[in-house]
Amino acid sequence: MRRVRCESRGGPLFVEETPVPEPGPGELLVRAEAIGVTLPVVRKVTEAAEPGPLGGEIAGEVRAVGEGVTRFDTGDRVTGLCVGHGYADFALLHEAMASPVPAGARAVDAVTLVRGGLVALGALAAARPEPGETALVTAAASGVGHLAVQLARTRGAGRVVGAVSDPAKADFVRGLGADHVVTYGEDSWGAPVDYALDAVGGELLTPALGALAPGGRLVAYSSGGGTVRAYDLLVGAKSVIGYQTARIARGKPELYERWREELWRLFAAGEIEPVVHGEFTLADAAKAHGEIEARVNRGKVVLIP
Repeated sequence: MRRVRCESRGGPLFVEETPVPEPGPGELLVRAEAIGVTLPVVRKVTEAAEPGPLGGEIAGEVRAVGEGVTRFDTGDRVTGLCVGHGYADFALLHEAMASPVPAGARAVDAVTLVRGGLVALGALAAARPEPGETALVTAAASGVGHLAVQLARTRGAGRVVGAVSDPAKADFVRGLGADHVVTYGEDSWGAPVDYALDAVGGELLTPALGALAPGGRLVAYSSGGGTVRAYDLLVGAKSVIGYQTARIARGKPELYERWREELWRLFAAGEIEPVVHGEFTLADAAKAHGEIEARVNRGKVVLIP
C-alpha cells in the first residue's frame, strides 16, 4: 500500500510503499476513502523536533478487526481519529475512536463533519451559551470554524460574528450564516459579544478578549498557544476557558456519542453543511498542507487515496 511520510522537520513529504498493517487488539483496519488534513498535523511537519506518523481523521470501510473488537465488523463504514499513520491507503483505527457513517453519507462528509464538528460542539458547550447571546468565531472559514459558525446558530445565538485572516473569505463566512465578518487586523471588531470560540491563539488572544462584553467568556481550543493578562480578565469580569476534545472522549464517552448523533441529525436535516475546500491525492499531500499553511482554505482540506 501507499503511505505518506515525513523524515525531517519541515518536510518534504513523500509517498512510500509499505505492507498493509495488521490490526492489533481493539483495532480496526480501515480502507481509507477520505482523510482529513488538520492544522495540528501540518504543525507536526513544520514545527515538531522529531518526525512522526501523520495521523488525522479518516473515513472508509473496515476490512479486518483485531481481537476484542465488538462494535464493528468487516464491511462497516466508519470514521474516526487515527493517531498512527493515517495518510495511507489503509490505516489502523482504535475501536474507541471510531463511529459509524450513516448509509448514504459520503466519506468526505464524514471526515469534514464528525471530528471538526465534535470540536466545535465541545467548544460551544464550554462557552455555556444562553439563547439570544452573541457569538464570535475566529478562523471562521477553517475546517472547524465553518462548522462552529453554523452550530452557534443552531444553539440559539442571536448574532454570530466571524473573524478571518483575509477579507476575501468574508462572503464564504456570511454564506454560512454569520451576521458580520471582521479581519484580524481591524482596529475594532464591532459591538461586543457574549462569548468567543478561538481557534487561533497567539497574538489573536488579545483582540479576541477585547471583543468580549463584560462578563464574556473566551473558549481557547487552539494549539497556537498565547498568554492573557490577569488584569484584562479582572477589569471586565471576563473568563478564559481551555477546551480539549480528547478529555471529553476519554472521560465522558456518553456525551461524546450524543454529540456525534447530534451532528449527523443536523446534517440529515440540512441545518449544517460540511464544506470541502479541496480534494488532493496522497502524492499531493504537500500541496494540501500548503493550503492550510497559507490560510486560504474555505472549509475542509481532504486527501483522497
